[in-house]
Amino acid sequence: MPSSAAPPVLYTFTDPSQLQSSLANFILKAQTDAIAKRGQFTIALSGGSLPNNLKPLTSLEGIEWSKWQVFFADERIVPLDHPDSNYLACSKAFLEGVPIKREQIHTINTELFLDSTRTDPTAEPSDKDKSENEAVDIADDYEKQLVATFAGANTARYPTFDLILLGMGPDGHTCSLFPNHEVLSEGDRWVAEVLDSPKPPSRRITFTYPVLNHAQRCAFVATGEGKQDMLSQILDTPEEGLPCSRVRPASPGLVFWFVDQAAAAKVKFPNTEYKWIEEDVIADVDDPVAEERKKLKEEMDAAVKAAI
Repeated sequence: MPSSAAPPVLYTFTDPSQLQSSLANFILKAQTDAIAKRGQFTIALSGGSLPNNLKPLTSLEGIEWSKWQVFFADERIVPLDHPDSNYLACSKAFLEGVPIKREQIHTINTELFLDSTRTDPTAEPSDKDKSENEAVDIADDYEKQLVATFAGANTARYPTFDLILLGMGPDGHTCSLFPNHEVLSEGDRWVAEVLDSPKPPSRRITFTYPVLNHAQRCAFVATGEGKQDMLSQILDTPEEGLPCSRVRPASPGLVFWFVDQAAAAKVKFPNTEYKWIEEDVIADVDDPVAEERKKLKEEMDAAVKAAI
């Protein structure tokens, strides 16, 4: 965990609908700031329950889809039309309903698949060496896609995403970073293969902490009573080192939690009120881009100060 990391910012909402609309507004803020600075918006998505929380994006005003570059914080090594595919989940939830070009959506390279992966991707591999080499090749290829997008732009040693959206597993995992797994200690690679996920399918690729902790913003989404104990453990006792707790972007990056009241019922960590960006306010200023950047910085600074 970077020593210069700010504490998390916790937003709690009365119900999932309010959370979803606020999350969409938050994504709009991040996009506006990124495009003003660099002319594009880099975002990474996750699977699980996250995609369904992104449906409001399909009808949100102000999204500049032509300037988005979409990656996946982790992905299962399955065909893109397979039910376990994170790409498929996000596509069904919102990507296929918005005007974004396919080449702006960066998926794993299925041309690297073995024949066995094409026909039965979740079966136990008959040749473990070939299966491992395939996973390594897929992870390396995805890292090259990151290099092609970020190198020469805003990257030093690691890519700097404008926003990475994450989920929280029942064991405290995020992406495909599972408790006590050796990938947690990966310090050089941007993307790593996972061959033994405790949650099927077993073979995956995942962003590593060097990528997560160099983002401008990481945002978790957690809803429902079933998340209560784990959310409290992650936010109230981060010293336990669960994978979600270790997502702490180095300054000036920030980590946010979007949760509903059901999930937050046992959390003692201080809550911060979410502040909306209002279109009518932006329309009245002489320089809307500069004003929005200033407003975004003030709100982020205030949120961090309130959480300390």
